[in-house]
Amino acid sequence: MLRCRDLTEDASRLMDGDIALPRRLRLRLHLALCSLCRTYMDQMRKTRALVARRPLAPPSRAEEDALIARMTGGPPRE
Repeated sequence: MLRCRDLTEDASRLMDGDIALPRRLRLRLHLALCSLCRTYMDQMRKTRALVARRPLAPPSRAEEDALIARMTGGPPRE
């Protein structure tokens, strides 16, 4: 029997249909039995749909500098 961790590792490949039939069947069986993984897969599908509808624009230089400063705890670079 597969574990939840196994499903999360293969979730994208499962959605893409890029997984061998025996493994796909085991993953689908796990999904039939595990409500947490069904919720996870639903969230993955919704996230993919949102990203596909509205691709993100690259951040501006100021936005990038501000993000780096927040991550490093330092002042924005000049």
